Amino acid sequence: MKWRYFKQNLFFVTVRLSAFIIALSIGAFLVYIFMNGIGAVNWDFLTLPPRDSMTKGGIMPAILGTFYLTAGAIIIALPLGVVSAIYLSEYAKQGPVIRLIRIGINCLAGVPSVVFGLFGLGLFVVFLQFGSCILSGALTLGFLILPTIIGASEEALKGVPQTFREASLGLGVSKWQTILRIVLPNALPGILTGSILGIGRAAGETAPIMFTAAAFFTAKLPTSIFDEVMALPYHVYVLATAGTHIEETRPIQYGTILVLVALVSGIDLIAIIMRSYIRKKKRW
Repeated sequence: MKWRYFKQNLFFVTVRLSAFIIALSIGAFLVYIFMNGIGAVNWDFLTLPPRDSMTKGGIMPAILGTFYLTAGAIIIALPLGVVSAIYLSEYAKQGPVIRLIRIGINCLAGVPSVVFGLFGLGLFVVFLQFGSCILSGALTLGFLILPTIIGASEEALKGVPQTFREASLGLGVSKWQTILRIVLPNALPGILTGSILGIGRAAGETAPIMFTAAAFFTAKLPTSIFDEVMALPYHVYVLATAGTHIEETRPIQYGTILVLVALVSGIDLIAIIMRSYIRKKKRW
């Protein structure tokens, strides 16, 4: 008996210690980025385009480009992911084919992002002749985060008690109306969780947009979905590796990273607030 309690306590201590180490590492990273980047962030930095070989000016085009690409990816991936999850969870007959599809989805979730970038380059940029533009980048990022959204949405749908479905069907409501009015509202917080994970990954990826949407520098803001854009992750990559004045742009690099972290955190915070509001509304 004592040995069992000892193992249990040892497990809890290990879990708490692991969580503490992870939180400490993340906190140290954020503090380091903040201390090195806050000096570069001001109103001009957030509202002006780069100038003088990117050693001066701001990052406004990159901020807008990141927002456009992330929003486009979510607009594309969220409906497709939810519909796919509904089919797999509510309509598909469970068998070898469905198990194979789920294995494929899980495998796609672990594929390196550069592979998705090459896929987007071959399909959207070359074959469909969209060129390097917002549309190509958003489609590529959408396919990149699609497996994550499908997996999270399917688990959220499975988490809705079966009795909810049976009660609705017993009242004569059709299956589609049951899914739309009963199942989906109860699964929505879990679906938003998958969307939050997708937003974070889409906004921070460099390799996919490098091949499909991002420009080294553009002097004008995009006016259509067929324009190239600057993006924060690719801007950091360019400043750190391909610039001609790397050391001079070091503060701008840290400032750009700080803005990227703040932008992703802000978008995630909005999604978390929406999820919390929906959960509270359900309790009422």
